[in-house]
Amino acid sequence: MKTFHKIQLVFIALTLIVINTTYAQQRGLQYFRPNDKNGLNVFEPSKEDTVIFDGLKVRVGGDFAMQFQGIRQSNTAGNLTKLGSDFNLPSANLNLDVQVLDGVRMHLRTYLSSRAHNESWIKGGYMQIDKLDFIKPEFLEGVMKYTSITIGLDEFNYGDAHFRRSDNARAIFNPFVGNYIMDAFSTEAFGEITVQKNGLLAVVGLTNGKLNQNVTVTDNTDNKPSFYGKLGFDKQLNEDFRVRLTGSWYINNGTSTGTWLYGGDRAGTRYYNVLYTLPDANGVAEGGPRDGRFNARFTKLTALQINPFIKFKGLEFFGIYELANGNNEFTQPQSDTEGGFTQLAAELLYRFGTNEKFYIGGRYNTVNGKMRESATENLDISRVNFGGGWYLSKNVLTKVEYMKQQYEGNAWTGRFAGAEFSGVVVEAVISF
Repeated sequence: MKTFHKIQLVFIALTLIVINTTYAQQRGLQYFRPNDKNGLNVFEPSKEDTVIFDGLKVRVGGDFAMQFQGIRQSNTAGNLTKLGSDFNLPSANLNLDVQVLDGVRMHLRTYLSSRAHNESWIKGGYMQIDKLDFIKPEFLEGVMKYTSITIGLDEFNYGDAHFRRSDNARAIFNPFVGNYIMDAFSTEAFGEITVQKNGLLAVVGLTNGKLNQNVTVTDNTDNKPSFYGKLGFDKQLNEDFRVRLTGSWYINNGTSTGTWLYGGDRAGTRYYNVLYTLPDANGVAEGGPRDGRFNARFTKLTALQINPFIKFKGLEFFGIYELANGNNEFTQPQSDTEGGFTQLAAELLYRFGTNEKFYIGGRYNTVNGKMRESATENLDISRVNFGGGWYLSKNVLTKVEYMKQQYEGNAWTGRFAGAEFSGVVVEAVISF
């Protein structure tokens, strides 16, 4: 009954949002990534000043996503739950974007419904400053022509993969259903500066390294901040050919902060109930809403992500080369604490039809490495996705995929030993 009421609330909220957007014309916002197909392959919002400020503007938007899942799973122990083919619980977002001043914009996202939470809750928000005219007219105009300042408690700009991932119900930019295995996404208190000029890009930022904010101090608290940045090049070389290449880094030297870079998505994974076990003789079952992804939970984490993006006419390539190194000093104190993992991903799509409203493609994603240097064998995970999609309009996307994920090698134990899951998933997405 709780589930039914939750679905009812989602549909009521979305209905109210649609009514509001139908009767209240929403004008464009400055330096803003559209929350529809127009935002596809937009990374950092452009610094082009194309929208004239004429007073306070409030843009109400939303996202809705629902999947039909047909996945089967198995492992060596034979203790995984049996999965059927049926609908998952829908997810929904409420988005508020406010043009506060000329060159000053606020964003706030609320998860109305998500896999991992029964209640609505605020994912995060930020203030983006592209002009300093509120100090005095044309203050540092020459600098701010190329510079953006972002402050808030929300996802921060490490890597390019977070621009293409599904953020709870906002799945309109993700060509497939699932996110990457090592999913670099966290919502932390942060501040960052972005500079864009003639295709060159530089980002430098700082977070407090905490997913759950608190001021409590214990004997183990070190409160080390996280430093991150990005350097890159993004240029539309001609009408048909665009090239982007970026390198990002993330550093945290703490033992009580900085462990959330690959475990900060509190909405849960898209492949529901994979790797859940049947109750054992003591009635204990294993499994959680983030299963299917991998997070080493390293302390003193250093990560590097390199992302190539190439688009030639309808052909599109996006890649990930990522290194994550750290230790288990706090969670598992031993003399041998150092570990490291490498993630590789290659995504090839072909978009076709009027305004590229159709696409087909594939993605290959692997993670391998060791929790400790002394380990004799690597932990290996691989996933393949094949599928396609259809943009019925700039706000509506339907997609279907076949996926298969495997946990390979003798290093895996328990429910992960010999584990694999595969099947077909269909997803419908509405974003506006």
